[in-house]
Amino acid sequence: MPKVAEQIVPVDLGERSYDIVLQSGLLATVGDRIRGFTTSPKIGIVTDRHVASHYLQGTLRSLRKAGYDPTPIILSPGEPTKTLATISKVLDTLAKHKFERQSLLLALGGGVVGDITGFAAAIYQRGIPFVQVPTTLVAQVDSSVGGKTGVDHRLGKNLIGAFYQPRAVLIDPLTLNTLPRREWIAGLAEVIKYGIIADEEFFAFLEHEIPALLKLKETPVIHVIKRSCEIKAQVVAADERESDRRRILNYGHTIGHALESLGGYRGLIHGEAVGVGLVQEADLARHMGLCGSEVVERIRNLVQRAGLSEQVRETSFKSIWSAMQHDKKVVGGQVIGVWPVRIGEVVIRPIEQQVCAEWFHSKHGRGSRLTSGRQSGKGSARRKSSTRR
Repeated sequence: MPKVAEQIVPVDLGERSYDIVLQSGLLATVGDRIRGFTTSPKIGIVTDRHVASHYLQGTLRSLRKAGYDPTPIILSPGEPTKTLATISKVLDTLAKHKFERQSLLLALGGGVVGDITGFAAAIYQRGIPFVQVPTTLVAQVDSSVGGKTGVDHRLGKNLIGAFYQPRAVLIDPLTLNTLPRREWIAGLAEVIKYGIIADEEFFAFLEHEIPALLKLKETPVIHVIKRSCEIKAQVVAADERESDRRRILNYGHTIGHALESLGGYRGLIHGEAVGVGLVQEADLARHMGLCGSEVVERIRNLVQRAGLSEQVRETSFKSIWSAMQHDKKVVGGQVIGVWPVRIGEVVIRPIEQQVCAEWFHSKHGRGSRLTSGRQSGKGSARRKSSTRR
């Protein structure tokens, strides 16, 4: 991918405000870019084995050249790493190397690395600064922005965590060149989500440019990253702690998170599960009379053209509903969902078990398959790849 000039998207949160910086080749200047965020020479670089093989040495050189003393903390890749045991490993390293309150953590990787790094930063000595350096599409357009940090529990995804904002988000789109294709396609689910919840024009852009995006063409890729960050930043600025408006970002995630949980975080990767959720939750909205079938079909068509699949392993309604009830978005025992009414507009409201059961059985019978019976010819959900995220 050719180089792109620096672009900045501000996240306006008062004294917790920060910038999302997007520039090709940015990794080589990380050492200079973190000046002002710490007065300590100690920098902890949290990454995983896959990302480390591509980008750790260059990041270490940049930090040392700028006068810092970096300590790598290399984790196993993938969602199963998001545990309290991993947090304990990170904290042990920080304590062993005598990190102080002004020492800084750098999250070099995808969503898993970012969530772990942010949570460790939030709780070590009651809070130390950290910077996100996302290397996957999911992380660049979604998880690195907004301050959500945490780990999974055996009963649900992201049940343990904290809101803790980074000092900056530094995005080098050149890191996408080494991203496994499965991960790239999975990341497109989060991008599609933004068009559905907030920007019909952006959704139309995706419909037109999806062939170019699948080929990693520079101009549409940069536009997708920047526009996604702009939408996320606007929503977060209006509702930092997800008390109201920010909940629209969970569209596709109620069913998506349930599928991840049921698979033990070893089947569908996050974006693949969200892709299923985008279509299934739109169809559930249609069942509730909130949107027309044309909305569902437009979403389904784009999801499929992006190479995402709706086909998942068999599961019963009882299992999927139980997983949904353990979601962190449950309020007063009610499952709160985000439902499209048209492309670019969604509503937030609870879903009753009986209504959800009627929809499930009408689509899938009283058997066990959560799928519309359609599947992308690319079969992306079944492809093997690394679990770098």
